[in-house]
Amino acid sequence: MTRPVIGIPTQNLQSIGGVPSQIPASWVMSQRYIRVLIDARALPWMIPLVADAPETLRGIYDELDGVFLPGGADIDPANYGEARHPRCDTSDPPRDAVELMLVRWAMADRKPVLGVCRGLQIVNLATGGTLYQDIAEQMPGAIKHDYFPFAGRYSRDYLAHQVRVDPRTRLSEIYGAGSIAVNSMHHQGIRQLGDRLTVSAVAPDGLVEGVEGVDGGYLVAVQWHPEVLVDDSPETRRLFGSFIDASVAYREQRALTSA
Repeated sequence: MTRPVIGIPTQNLQSIGGVPSQIPASWVMSQRYIRVLIDARALPWMIPLVADAPETLRGIYDELDGVFLPGGADIDPANYGEARHPRCDTSDPPRDAVELMLVRWAMADRKPVLGVCRGLQIVNLATGGTLYQDIAEQMPGAIKHDYFPFAGRYSRDYLAHQVRVDPRTRLSEIYGAGSIAVNSMHHQGIRQLGDRLTVSAVAPDGLVEGVEGVDGGYLVAVQWHPEVLVDDSPETRRLFGSFIDASVAYREQRALTSA
């Protein structure tokens, strides 16, 4: 069985906060993403944040069959031309730069991309969109979205609210049309939609919760954290499965064209 190589950008350990200064600069990523992709038949490849060595990053990218964009730190608002809001948390600019390059390259090549939470926001920025730096402060009428699992208040799989899935989208083919319950661990979100994207899901307050590319390739991103929900959700397993299937197809097509 073909197992596609899926790239997963890392993050700077020091961007997380509270890390002792004596620990050398390190790149890390949650094991949960890696294990979910392995279970979906992928060969995960953790990507170092080498935006300052673009030829190295491009060499890594060229070996990938798909790109997975995980959740994580707030995105630096300098990426969309804004000053930092007081409630915008610590950012990881090297990670921003690497992920934006990967998305733009993948869109140009129609290489499959799946993004979750922060990953959806990166896809939006890569296509010229903008973000709310803090939904509660900047989006009138917003519901609560920041169900963070701090101090045991909420579990990571807590189903916080519904999202309505557009029946005309790939996401609908995976989850079915109508509404689904999702977890919600973010305080930033899409403000202005990027170019070449279509909205596939929205929250009850109108916040964009899912986007897809319109250029024919596999580009799917959701604002929730599906990697936490796979154990109890066949539909969520289909989401990851559809990404892996698309990556296998990309790998096989690339082999044919290079033969």
